[in-house]
Amino acid sequence: MGRYAHLAYTDTVRRAQEEEGSAQIGLRALAQEDAAPDGLGPAEAGFLTSRDGFYLASTSETGWPYVQYRGGPPGFVHVLDERRLAWAEVRGNRQYITTGNLRADNRVALFFMDYARQARLKLFGRARTVPLDEDPALTDRLENPRTDGRVERLMVVEVEGLNWNCHQHITPRLTEQELETALAPVRARMDALEQENEKLRARLAELGTPG
Repeated sequence: MGRYAHLAYTDTVRRAQEEEGSAQIGLRALAQEDAAPDGLGPAEAGFLTSRDGFYLASTSETGWPYVQYRGGPPGFVHVLDERRLAWAEVRGNRQYITTGNLRADNRVALFFMDYARQARLKLFGRARTVPLDEDPALTDRLENPRTDGRVERLMVVEVEGLNWNCHQHITPRLTEQELETALAPVRARMDALEQENEKLRARLAELGTPG
C-alpha cells in the first residue's frame, strides 16, 4: 500500500495519528516506495471481478464529497490491466452528479466489499468517462457482463493506490446467490432424509405397523 499511504496520510492525517498514538503505523506505511502507482495483481483482479457492487466517491468543485453505489452481475467491473479497471455506465436517476463531478476533479475513491468473507479493498484512482463510439472494442468488452439498462457511457479508472483493509467490524452478510450456495448442502441433506423417511413409512405400512 505504498502509494495509497502517501496519498491518504496527509500532514493533517499524520498529526491525528500522532495524537492518537498510531504514528508508527503511519511511518511504516510511508517508508514504502512512492515512485509508482500500486498495481492490480491477481488477488485484486479476482476480488474486483467477483463483486456484484461497490461504492464510488467523487468530489464537487465546491468541495462536497458524493458517494454512489454501482451494482451489477459479478464481472460487470472489468480489470483491463494492472493499472486500469472499467465498467459500462447505465442510465439511472439522471442526476449525473458523479459524471459532473469528474469534470471538475477526476480523483475518485472506490470501496469494494465482500461481506460474507469480511474482506474489503479500497482504491484511489483517476476516472474518465468514454463515449460509446470512441472505443468500439472497449465498448464490446464492457457490454458482457454488465448492469441491466441502457448504456450511456463507459467509465475507466486508472488506479493510483490500493489498500486491503482490516476485516474488523465488518458484519457478515450473504447475497441471495451466496445464501443459495451455502444452503445447497443442507437442502440436499434434508431431501435425502425426507426420502429415507418416506421409505421407512412405506416399509412400516407394509408390516402393518403404525407410522
